[in-house]
Amino acid sequence: MRTKITSLLLIATLVAIIPPINAEAAQTPDLPTSEREFNINAAGATFPFPLIDLWRVEYNNQYSNVNLNYQSIGSGGGIKQHIEKTVNFAASDKPLSESELENAPGTLHIPEAIGGVVVAYNIPEVPDKGLKLTGSVIADIYLGQITKWNDSRITELNPDLSLPDKEIIVAHRSDGSGTTFVFTDYLTKISSEFDKQVGAGKSVPWGDVSGDPTLVAAAGNEGVAGIIRSTDYSLGYIELAYAFQTGMSYAFIQNGDGTAFIEPTLESISAASSGVADNLPNASDSWNGVSLVNAPGSE
Repeated sequence: MRTKITSLLLIATLVAIIPPINAEAAQTPDLPTSEREFNINAAGATFPFPLIDLWRVEYNNQYSNVNLNYQSIGSGGGIKQHIEKTVNFAASDKPLSESELENAPGTLHIPEAIGGVVVAYNIPEVPDKGLKLTGSVIADIYLGQITKWNDSRITELNPDLSLPDKEIIVAHRSDGSGTTFVFTDYLTKISSEFDKQVGAGKSVPWGDVSGDPTLVAAAGNEGVAGIIRSTDYSLGYIELAYAFQTGMSYAFIQNGDGTAFIEPTLESISAASSGVADNLPNASDSWNGVSLVNAPGSE
């Protein structure tokens, strides 16, 4: 039977781009007003990499003397390089913490893009669309409390699907990841037990919690997507663009007020994040506490 790979819309999130502006920071190139070659070095989140790479190509088509080198190494690595002043800017799905800001005075958080985190899965027996999950079910899968696809809590949400008696292979990020922060931020708001045992962060103790041999790790959105594509009965969290790029199909997740299961689309992400710009902090203020997860609404 042909393997089908499906992804499930989870949440919408803000991607912050973080340029160093203090005097000791890496030198920022001038505007491209001459034919002199300009090289811009940046690093950080894998989450916005497809968009940043598209911008790089389009900008270089207009200004061939401007070269952007963006290293897609994860939010944790980008923040580290930003603090060490080895890049012109960094990108992160997680705002800098207060302690990180103390080590990087003058930092600005500039909103770059809105994106969506999805739960991708690979179940050969499941149609291209139709699987439904809730946040509490996802939390219990990552806590090791739901271990098989035919668990009653999953089948009750999907009475029309014949879910297999197979172990769930659970994938997560091995690197410091803003995608992990967004995903765990969502789950801590859904599950008090997840909040207590795991918590929210760029890196969290997945294996220490479940001790499950079916738990596997990979670096970057690309790595987690690769595990899911190559492993039957697996599940993991990735950014929506990676699902688009690899031809994954989409299931539905319950919204924040429990009234509907939402299909992951650019339109549903836009609807979930509507009005966000009016309530964001100033670029020079602390962005701790900014969270766009678990939105209500039917779209």
